[in-house]
Amino acid sequence: MVYTSTSEKDTKALGYNLACQVAEGAVISLRGSLGAGKTVFAKGFAEALGIKEAIVSPTFTLVQEYEGKMKMYHLDLYRLSGEDEFESMGGEDFLYSDGVTLIEWSEKIESMLPDDTIYVNITIEPDLTRKIEIIRGNEK
Repeated sequence: MVYTSTSEKDTKALGYNLACQVAEGAVISLRGSLGAGKTVFAKGFAEALGIKEAIVSPTFTLVQEYEGKMKMYHLDLYRLSGEDEFESMGGEDFLYSDGVTLIEWSEKIESMLPDDTIYVNITIEPDLTRKIEIIRGNEK
């Protein structure tokens, strides 16, 4: 599915809608350049889960954990060197968790992602709208 977002509100709504469709154990790969809207999407996702805390990009902590209708783990792998570092931090636990896991910059651990990962690709268009493509891993 491909969507066009003309505002942060649109992007948050897409995150919200996706969260209403996933089950515990889901892994969501959020991909896009800096400033594309990955964290905005995560904010909408968290809202659907009833999470009241402020959602911030976990760039410097790597992982943020939130409590809602189900746990949400928000990972930002931007500063990670690759799969070895991800494994050494116990990252695989988040790929098979008791909640839902959103991963920014998941390209760094591509081969480790579960087959049923949901990919959210966000592209900034020349007119500054966002093209948001959602692909379920088993549809790749």
